[in-house]
Amino acid sequence: MNACEQPTVDGTASSPLFLTLGDSALCVQFGEMIDPVANRRVIALAQNLLDRPIDGVLETVPTYRSLLVTYDPTQVRGALLEGLLSERITTLGAQEDVSRHWRVPVVYGGKVGMDLEALAAEKEMTPDALVELHSSAEYRVYMIGFAPGFAYLGGLPEALHTPRLPKPRHLIPAGAVGIGGQQGSINSVAGPSGWRYVGWTPWRTFDPASANPVLFAAGDRLRFVPVSAERGNEIAAAIGAGELSPQPEGAQ
Repeated sequence: MNACEQPTVDGTASSPLFLTLGDSALCVQFGEMIDPVANRRVIALAQNLLDRPIDGVLETVPTYRSLLVTYDPTQVRGALLEGLLSERITTLGAQEDVSRHWRVPVVYGGKVGMDLEALAAEKEMTPDALVELHSSAEYRVYMIGFAPGFAYLGGLPEALHTPRLPKPRHLIPAGAVGIGGQQGSINSVAGPSGWRYVGWTPWRTFDPASANPVLFAAGDRLRFVPVSAERGNEIAAAIGAGELSPQPEGAQ
């Protein structure tokens, strides 16, 4: 997480807190915890700036409960930008989720879901019961970060909250479905990780060759759908051959 995203205390701020990050970035903080209300306000402000750009604003980065706004100080000063953002925030009003819904196929266990059996034993449940619980929840994509397309998920059932490993593994493949603390995740690229992994999705959540390289967006909702290893390999092959493209529910 970056300096704009360090949730520590429960609560959602009624008024945003502005944090100055050097001379070319502001952090607009809407709360102090992983909270859907704060996250909706983050996404709404980011969309507002996309729809009605402010001269000098270069980029926005949504996080769990903060929006990082980078700007060119030769075009707009930080104090002026803070005032403009404050005005925008007062017009946002009550925010409703306008999100896409996904049903994500997952092969539970196996080589990638290497922690399934040990985690089930730790939770005093069978692997099948853990899969049923994990796939019964609706997850919210709170933010994309750490790596391109890496989805941080809220909504993990409390019974599955599990600390990360004390020593990260060197290489976890793309598509790995993980648990870290009270969060869920979907790995977008291969890399090191200390999360616990219970399965693998054949979907590509980051494809730099695609017109839209990142599959998910902050605010999206998803459910995991257990599939067999054979079916998972078929889906992966179809995606690789360009015969299948993951789509949200209701997409044409």
